[in-house]
Amino acid sequence: MTHVLTADIAARFAEIALGHVTREYPHKLDHVMAGPEDVAGPRALHPIFFGSFDWHSCVHGYWLLMRVRRLFPELAVAERIDALFGEMLTPEKVEAERAYLDRPSSAGFERPYGWAWLLKLQAEAVWSERRHWDDVLTPLSSAFADRLIGYLEKLTYPIRTGTHFNTAFAMILGLDLTEAAGHDLEEVIRTRAIDYFAADRDCQAWEPSGDDFLSPALTEALLMRRVMPADAFRDWFDRFLPRLGEGEPGTLFTPAHVSDRSDGKIAHLDGLNLSRAWCWRGLADALDGETRERALAAADAHLDASLPHVAGDYMGEHWLATFALLALDRG
Repeated sequence: MTHVLTADIAARFAEIALGHVTREYPHKLDHVMAGPEDVAGPRALHPIFFGSFDWHSCVHGYWLLMRVRRLFPELAVAERIDALFGEMLTPEKVEAERAYLDRPSSAGFERPYGWAWLLKLQAEAVWSERRHWDDVLTPLSSAFADRLIGYLEKLTYPIRTGTHFNTAFAMILGLDLTEAAGHDLEEVIRTRAIDYFAADRDCQAWEPSGDDFLSPALTEALLMRRVMPADAFRDWFDRFLPRLGEGEPGTLFTPAHVSDRSDGKIAHLDGLNLSRAWCWRGLADALDGETRERALAAADAHLDASLPHVAGDYMGEHWLATFALLALDRG
């Protein structure tokens, strides 16, 4: 079946996110302690993004809520979203989140996945009719944009893993901010994407690994679709996946099997299915004929496999709806 984002689905996703963005525990901190004075709980360290099991999931939970609020302003849940943002997105709390980055031991905090999601949240705030969200978040997003520029300038080799460290994924989300608001980050991303990936050929797509939630192959391709002119991208894509018309590599068309959704790492594979659907749909728009239809069919197959599982166990529930929204949202 072809999956579409409806108001009912969006409301369900928002309810899921509202159930965890202010749920402090259980929590997995990304926090280096230089001494006993640094021992503190999530809310003390992060007055906004203390929920959702970890900082980055909380950030993209806020993105989900902001996105649903903009796409479906008539939903009853919109009032609760507004109330949450009114309480949490204040200059004082944003400054506390930003000040955390000043700690000498915070240089690698959430690099680059959490950084990128904060930039995507900022992009959504720019597009929102409630522009004060943009103003309030700007000091924090500016700090992360500067960090991403510095990181890409010194990162000699891209990280191609299917988890949080994936370079291409962070660059895609960074581009969302540059398209919404303009930023020096755009030129750095475009230049480094070509440096990293333009020469890639005949991708074997040896994936998934056991805890992937991103496809290294398809995420790279989606980035190149964003940074290259249409004709140049099609030429690159034909060299990158030269047997796609034959359904190869077959691994890219086959949804991952999730054996235990209570295992936080194995549950990543539901995210892989959802993020592959997002990639296939994004790539299909740049493809023609049978290849385009094959990409869309692959997206639907991956959604069939994991869309029913965005809630049920907290190991997936604290983040999977975000990737389901990415996959379903064609805006």
